[in-house]
Amino acid sequence: MNTQLAGTGALLRLALRRDRVMAPVWILVVAMLVLSLPGSLESVYGTAAERERLLATMTANGSLRALYGPVFGDSIGALTAWRGGVFAGLLAGVMSLVIVVRHTREEEESGRQELLSAAMVGRRAPLTAALLAALIANAAAALLVTAGLAGRGAAGALALGLGIGATGMLFAALAAIAAQLTESARLAKGLTGAFIGAAFVLRAAGDAGAPDGGSALTWISPLGWLEHVRAFAAERWWVLALFAAASAAQLAAAYALAARRDVGMSFLPARPGPARGRLGSAGALAWRLQRGALLGWSLGFLAVGVVFGGMTDGATELVGDNARTREIIERMGGQAGQAGQGVLADAFLATMAGMLAMVAALYIVSAVLRLSAEESGQRAEPLLANAVGRLRWAGGHLAVAFGGSALILLLAGLGLGIGHGEDIGGAVAATLGQLPAVWVIGALAALLHGAVPRFAVAAWAVAGAALALGWVGPALNLPQAVLDLSPFAHLPKLPGGQDPSWAPFVALTALAAALLAAALTALRRRDLAA
Repeated sequence: MNTQLAGTGALLRLALRRDRVMAPVWILVVAMLVLSLPGSLESVYGTAAERERLLATMTANGSLRALYGPVFGDSIGALTAWRGGVFAGLLAGVMSLVIVVRHTREEEESGRQELLSAAMVGRRAPLTAALLAALIANAAAALLVTAGLAGRGAAGALALGLGIGATGMLFAALAAIAAQLTESARLAKGLTGAFIGAAFVLRAAGDAGAPDGGSALTWISPLGWLEHVRAFAAERWWVLALFAAASAAQLAAAYALAARRDVGMSFLPARPGPARGRLGSAGALAWRLQRGALLGWSLGFLAVGVVFGGMTDGATELVGDNARTREIIERMGGQAGQAGQGVLADAFLATMAGMLAMVAALYIVSAVLRLSAEESGQRAEPLLANAVGRLRWAGGHLAVAFGGSALILLLAGLGLGIGHGEDIGGAVAATLGQLPAVWVIGALAALLHGAVPRFAVAAWAVAGAALALGWVGPALNLPQAVLDLSPFAHLPKLPGGQDPSWAPFVALTALAAALLAAALTALRRRDLAA
């Protein structure tokens, strides 16, 4: 056996054990994003004539092509690949970067990898185990997608499943490179996430300008390769070779970099101190640690808001007289039963505002769980050994998390208003109106960290469940009792609709405050994580 790979099996088993909750949740989210679509698409575009009109509309509608990509076929399978393929590939990429960075750079940053390396563990074993864990997760997602869509056409189902899995592995290889280059797991995730975002933007820009997806910008992006697999529409199997070649090149680079550095070191070390400016309080330190992430989220939400706002007229044109699509959008936008093109536009804006708020829940969870990272990385204990209390330390990070979520929703609303070109104030009110629900999820994350720090990662499942209920719940016509499990379901949908009542805003804000109080009380009473 190659001594460079000694211990790979044991490390892989350890990685799979650590991911026994997180990985299945990610796999199900990726797969269900695709498998939830055929039924709803069949109810919306049940006839060949309706599907032909959809193809004609999408060919002429650049703003919607930027979001979903071009349509290559009029079967339900082809429409499923169109609506869900790129987004499933994007989520597979995020899943892969989380898995790879968690079992490489995070292990080195915490010091656990140095202890493991003192045993019979080869130099390449940790990276190999992390990549194998990502491969297993992507293969499972691909298998579920393939099996779930096999009834629509075995070849198309296999092409889409392989395309999603290959996209995930390409970004896993990219995350492996980032883990060698950077000194912190946070920076490795941010760098890989930036590349995933750039891939989406390149694909969107290319598809917006080329109805057939033939733009050079589309072909630069791996997400563009995924749509060019053309599942259920005369599959292009050779495109999968692009994924294989790109992944192989990146893996070779990752292994070459890993062989040329010591454990814990990196090729892009952090800038040595002293830090510029003053850090006169725990809150100032929290701001210094989290400002980069907040800046990235803020710019992203502003840009996405502009794009979604600009899509409003195109979306109402696409809906046309399709009663089922109108029903879904109006149900998501809280204006079911009302009539008029203006009402439909308001419902679409309300839907986009709600979707952005659900994504903002992911930001607040990541910002709150920075407390867990500081504690498990043993950086909190030296700080608290000085004249800094636990409440001041936690309060600084919570202030950034809760204030930052308000900022990114404000910017999202500005973007929606600017993109739509009408009623900026109404668009801002629509996004900020969802803030209490975002705060409830953030407060739940704080409570999990304060009371049961081992299970703080479960906050991601809470945010993911809220996102899934809001995204596919109305399309699947789930019972209202199920939809009400999400805090977002209890808030009025703006703009338009009936005059909102203040009661749900006050109730959810009070609930968030109560959960925060319980979180801080629990944090004061327990020992710090070892």
